[in-house]
Amino acid sequence: MSPAGTAELLSAAVGTGRAVAAFNVLSLDHVEAVAAGAAAAGAPALLQLSENAIAFRGAPEPLLAACREAAAASGTPLAIHLDHIEDRELVARVLPRAADFGIGSLMFDASKLDYDANVAATREVVARAHDAGVWVEAELGEIGGKDGAHAPGVRTDPAEAASFVAATGVDALAVAVGSSHAMRDRSAQLDLELIARLREAVPVPLVLHGSSGVADDVIAQAVAAGIRKVNVGTALNVAYTAALRAALAEQPDAVDPRGYTATARRAMTELVAGFCRVVAAA
Repeated sequence: MSPAGTAELLSAAVGTGRAVAAFNVLSLDHVEAVAAGAAAAGAPALLQLSENAIAFRGAPEPLLAACREAAAASGTPLAIHLDHIEDRELVARVLPRAADFGIGSLMFDASKLDYDANVAATREVVARAHDAGVWVEAELGEIGGKDGAHAPGVRTDPAEAASFVAATGVDALAVAVGSSHAMRDRSAQLDLELIARLREAVPVPLVLHGSSGVADDVIAQAVAAGIRKVNVGTALNVAYTAALRAALAEQPDAVDPRGYTATARRAMTELVAGFCRVVAAA
């Protein structure tokens, strides 16, 4: 099948009161693990490629092509999303080829700017993206755990969020409700009451970033409260690296990476399936 449309997946999630899990991919192993894990769970998912991952690889096209082919071969709907894009030149580079690569959405991140500048920049990108048939997520105020971010205690104000969505025309909003990027344990406590208030105030799907640091039961409660897209990145890398270290320790003479990276990929696959089941069953 062709890559799924993010708009369609999120619309279905809104209609059922559930969510879609979205996974940041860095390599072909990540792409294959997300596709296999989502298929094992029988749930849709998003393959997300961040600006940082693009910088690491040197260009967006090779990994986007891998995502497109994985989505085409998958037995479950997979959409392709660009995550935390700050560079408007990168937006301009990718949008004309969005249909070729099956890109259904992007998150434009101008949250380091002041409110008025964030609105202006986001509104400009939304107009260009919508012309290309691409759905847009944005962020109002930085979510904890990134360089230059507010302290993890920052919270999104419902009234300001509603004004931001109206002023920019975004299709989804990433909200600060207690999670933090790059957490290696799952101890984050979410403000579930705030999520419910944001759901009532904001007419677009709410996105939870930093979900690697949130326990399964809390994620389920967040989905019940109104979260519709659940972003996962660090947890994949923690699982991959731990499995890789263990495999290499057991095979100190190994030189063929297919053996030990296959073990690491399976660890990511199991993790993806687990997250997909949590958000699909909430």
